[in-house]
Amino acid sequence: MKVYTTDKIRNVVLLGHGGSGKTSLAESMAYLSGITSRMGKVTDGNTVSDYGKEEQKRQFSISTSVIPIEWEGYKINVIDAPGYFDFVGEVEEAVSAAGAAIIVVNGKAGIEVGTQKAWELCEKYKLPRFIYVSNMDVDNASFRQVVEDMTELYGKKMAPFHLPIRESEKFVGYVNVIAETGNRWQGKEVVPCEIPEYNKANLQICRDTLMEAVAETSEDFMERYFNGETFSEAEIRAALRTNVCDGSVVPMTMGSNTLCQGIYTLLDDIIKYMPSPENREVAGINMKTNEIYHADYDFSKAKSAYIWKTIVDPFIGKYSLIKVNSGVLKADDVLYNVDKDIEEKIGKLYVMQGSKPLEVPELHAGDIGALAKLTGARTGNSLSTKATTIKYGQAEISTPYTYMRYKPKNKADVDKISQALQKIGHEDLTLKVVNDSENRQMLLYGMGDQHLEIVVSKLLNEYKVEVELATPKIAYKETIRKNSDVEYKYKKQSGGHGQYGHVKMRFSPADDLEVPYVFEQEVVGGAVPKNFFPAVEKGLQDSVVRGPMAAYPVVGVKAVLYDGSYHPVDSSEMAFKMATIQAFKKGFMEAHPVLLEPIASLKVTVPDSYTGDIMGDLNKRRGRVLGMNPTAGGKQVIEAEIPMSGLFGYCTDLRSMTGGRGEYSYEFARYEQAPSDVQEKEVAARAAKVAENNLDE
Repeated sequence: MKVYTTDKIRNVVLLGHGGSGKTSLAESMAYLSGITSRMGKVTDGNTVSDYGKEEQKRQFSISTSVIPIEWEGYKINVIDAPGYFDFVGEVEEAVSAAGAAIIVVNGKAGIEVGTQKAWELCEKYKLPRFIYVSNMDVDNASFRQVVEDMTELYGKKMAPFHLPIRESEKFVGYVNVIAETGNRWQGKEVVPCEIPEYNKANLQICRDTLMEAVAETSEDFMERYFNGETFSEAEIRAALRTNVCDGSVVPMTMGSNTLCQGIYTLLDDIIKYMPSPENREVAGINMKTNEIYHADYDFSKAKSAYIWKTIVDPFIGKYSLIKVNSGVLKADDVLYNVDKDIEEKIGKLYVMQGSKPLEVPELHAGDIGALAKLTGARTGNSLSTKATTIKYGQAEISTPYTYMRYKPKNKADVDKISQALQKIGHEDLTLKVVNDSENRQMLLYGMGDQHLEIVVSKLLNEYKVEVELATPKIAYKETIRKNSDVEYKYKKQSGGHGQYGHVKMRFSPADDLEVPYVFEQEVVGGAVPKNFFPAVEKGLQDSVVRGPMAAYPVVGVKAVLYDGSYHPVDSSEMAFKMATIQAFKKGFMEAHPVLLEPIASLKVTVPDSYTGDIMGDLNKRRGRVLGMNPTAGGKQVIEAEIPMSGLFGYCTDLRSMTGGRGEYSYEFARYEQAPSDVQEKEVAARAAKVAENNLDE
């Protein structure tokens, strides 16, 4: 692939609802530009961008991929992002690397939740955008309906650049609103035609809207507009480029991905109207001077880049996808990783064409490329020269809240599973592995049930290790509410040296629930020698790991050793430890033991119309609604406190109740006494395990 300068580069991300046609749009672009000689299909699993085995099997995008397309002397880096909500981390990475977006809307399905979420992302990152309506060759696809709905949602900034021409229910051509010309497809060729009568009224409306937008770009244009003058096509295009780049106009166009219709004009419009990196800003911190460093994709400044995504694939290896923020990167450059404090020689430079690395001699500022085998590099790291050390802010990635417990099917695979999950975690920042040692379980956090299911499938198919997902144990804790006074004598005689330990202890609630136990001794007259006190404390340490009631960790118990007795020959540390363990069990169960459950502070953001359903559902989950606060976009933030047990499966239920429009976050707040029915259920479960003699899971 040729080397392209900053002004000849466009970085465009494809966004939209799952199934709206992003991957097939990328495929038709690749086909038109000559990357592939035949168009692949998502259903056949042979597209350029969906190269992963899981993607091919499931027939939807799971990870972001890049397809650099050469078009009319320009390079368009097409970034194909997934549409399903479980892979939002991939979308956030893609948006951080893009300079503009195409929001793909299915012409038949119309505006969906993913369309609105894509718009919100573009607003957040201030991305210029196009709306592309796909599937126009399908019956019942309505470009006009999408235009009306988008205008109702986002105002008059929506500007149709093309209008469809249909004959006998077939999509046969388009009207160019700017040039006021009709065009028909004949095979792969486009030939001029008359504008149909039914299009003329719409054409006038669309053209008036465009002229208003053009007039608002300068006082001179505004004056000419009010004087009834017409603008030349060149003036219209120049003004519209300004409007599109600042987001005040959002062009709407349409086409058929499978028939490659409308894609040619879309590629042309990307070059004409979307900004090159030199028209966008990017800044970091110069770590030597502590000043803001305005890189701004300037090729004449010191080299710097940002790793926006990592690919770790057992078959193609590890690649760090970078965006060059300043300077020109060349093969064999030495770059300094600011975050890891290491220098690495980058060797060869690549651009990724889906899964296929293509070697290039250099990458100019604003371009997207890939570096192979950077050992310490991770997504979010900044690369620069040692002389000018630049640190860039990391992209905001969503926090995973859905979690499951996982166990290896084969215990011999524990290390392999750990390494495989670490590799997947380098690639997917929304996947987290947590070792919950208190409850003896390994937890896998993701963005939803489907996300976790795909991780398990990847482990099996790509890393050849098998894990089982199960409902996680809730991190209950045990404590006492009353006082008890017990004694226990541990005595064993089996010929020869015996065992003897005798303790009298008081147990009471401690003031601090943060600590498992508080140990004090009030022994007088040497009833228990001092050298056995550590053994008594060791007995307490062992006892609080698994409580006597339901085998959960114990907190907030004060234990006082006040008396006892010993044998000059038979007493030992072991004997006093065992006596303490038995005394603790007895004393704990006599002091009104209770189960404590973890409580989370929950925030649920939903459109106004869903608040009643959400609050009703929270009540069913034993949640307490604390209040509601209105937020932007006609949404409400419902604040509540809820037991952690009530959050299991909440991600799926919330999406189901709100059609995917709801979002939630939570954090641990405190422990509270569990209701008696919850306590009885956990105690019964413990008794059942004891009966099965299966305590050591």
